[in-house]
Amino acid sequence: MTLHVTNTLTGEKEPFEPQDPENVLLYYCGLTVSDPPHLGHARSWVHVDVMHRWLEYLGYDVRHVENFTDVNEKIVARVGEDDLGADEAAVAETYIERTLADMRALNLLRAEVYPRVSEHVPEIIDLVETLVEKGYAYESNGSVYFDVTAFDEYGKLSNQELEEIESQGEPDERAEKRNPADFALWKAGGVDADAVEEHRHEGVDHGGDPPAGQTWESPWGEGRPGWHIECSAMSMTHLDETLDIHVGGRDLVFPHHENEIAQSEAATDEEFAKYWLHCELFQMDDEKMSSSLGNFVTVEDAVEQWGTNVLRTFLTAGSYNSKQLYSDETIAEAEERWERLERAYETAVNALDSPAARTKVEDETFRAAVEDAREAFVEAMNDDFNTREAQSALLSIASEVNSHVDANAEYDYRGLRDAVETLEELGDVLGLSFTGETTGSADLAGDVVELVLDVRERERADGNYERADELRDELETLGIEVQDTDDGPTYRLPTDG
Repeated sequence: MTLHVTNTLTGEKEPFEPQDPENVLLYYCGLTVSDPPHLGHARSWVHVDVMHRWLEYLGYDVRHVENFTDVNEKIVARVGEDDLGADEAAVAETYIERTLADMRALNLLRAEVYPRVSEHVPEIIDLVETLVEKGYAYESNGSVYFDVTAFDEYGKLSNQELEEIESQGEPDERAEKRNPADFALWKAGGVDADAVEEHRHEGVDHGGDPPAGQTWESPWGEGRPGWHIECSAMSMTHLDETLDIHVGGRDLVFPHHENEIAQSEAATDEEFAKYWLHCELFQMDDEKMSSSLGNFVTVEDAVEQWGTNVLRTFLTAGSYNSKQLYSDETIAEAEERWERLERAYETAVNALDSPAARTKVEDETFRAAVEDAREAFVEAMNDDFNTREAQSALLSIASEVNSHVDANAEYDYRGLRDAVETLEELGDVLGLSFTGETTGSADLAGDVVELVLDVRERERADGNYERADELRDELETLGIEVQDTDDGPTYRLPTDG
């Protein structure tokens, strides 16, 4: 069965056909780093991770890009809180560090790159200039707006007529715009103080007037990028003018993704993304889990309390495009399912390694059931990444293992080996680890590498370049790729996906 995906753009479930039959360009709208990541973010991360894993399982080379929005009034609103930092960039850096740690704790494959808005302002300005030159955008009082009436297909993703769309942007923009639905590509000056105050946490002394945030020089004067233009610039910089899959939360269909399409296609005259996949909302107490509402469980706390495997079992119990409810009951159900899988795996391994496992014992019913479960898993994943049914297929293998071991004094060695290998192989698609939690060793390895790189940087600072090169060579001998950048050295472990 060919992979089929539900495309928000068409409203249909369609066969997946990437532009290049061997490669997939996957972009995910990442986090605005203004608060600790919570389980609502983790749900989308895990499902995008499963998409990445399944596409690789099917044989594609996946180029996965996920951005960090590090320029935003919500980030400016955190300046002066606790030890977050003295300016917008420092606050963003603090939360990016925490976000990356949470991603590793959830056993996510690493994206090819994690671009930041602040690093791509030149590309953003170039894109805005192109839109102005082509007549799709106009300058007003140092700001630049996209003219939605100039793009004939505006509204095609959210299925809205232009006359039905209400005003976009801040109230102070209305007098500057030709049409209330026009949206900002570039905003003059810094962040408005009222916007900062709106997003500040209550009861926190921030020490003085709200800061204005970072600004950059542009052809229209000092200012900041608009929200929507950022993802267009970053995705096209690191992938291509046309993406295969663009993923994001359901709440981003309008205005964010609608505006991404308009500005990108207006600039390039090419289709921006072939398939738009949207993750449904994660609910807590009948409301969307949200940092702004204060009803959230942080990823860090959840991993500490339940562990990676239980969390991933919980988050993949529902498909990406179905709503999911967080409660004590749903978490308890996930714990029970993971324990069933883990116990069955251990039962199979112990039986496989026991004297009772025999070469000439053949349980055709057992073997056929494992193969049927594999086929059911593949069918489920090819049906729009249906993780719920895929998880059920794994549980059916667990049941078959238990039945085979309970019913027999002598075991089918080859059948058990196939069951163990199938659980490991297909469990890995869901990011489950039957051989022990993987993140602890990965974190330790990363810590060790960072210590070596710190020593290397000190050697370089002292002029000991030969010793610094030796340290780099020793790391690369171990399969650890080191790359020097303007922001310092980065590395890639040999087990990266």
